[in-house]
Amino acid sequence: MEFPDDLKYTKEHEWVRVKGDTATMGVSDYAQEQLGDIVYLELPEEGEEIEKGEPFGVVESVKAVSDIYGALTGKVVEINDPLTDNPETINEDCYEEGWLIRVKIANPKEMEDLMDAAQYQAYIKEETA
Repeated sequence: MEFPDDLKYTKEHEWVRVKGDTATMGVSDYAQEQLGDIVYLELPEEGEEIEKGEPFGVVESVKAVSDIYGALTGKVVEINDPLTDNPETINEDCYEEGWLIRVKIANPKEMEDLMDAAQYQAYIKEETA
């Protein structure tokens, strides 16, 4: 499994990449591996507000249906449209082609609650022990 150092992570297994005041979000390599083959994805509309810690979408795999949670509060400025027709891209490349949404960050202080790659890996070990 990969955990890129330039990303931040949540306890709900989402990742965040911040550039300026915009955050790109997706599900982590660990999450997609636990889900198995992803067959369906539901994302918010552009312009919708998402809240940190609240569900903003749904990912469905052959194993389970899971909510996707906001890593940060903000307004959706872009969704990864190709994923709705090809949700399996999340399994193939969750950190690049498989990103879910881009959000204009409402509260940059929320970044302080996110984990770096080392903290996230330790969290997974603790959670699966």
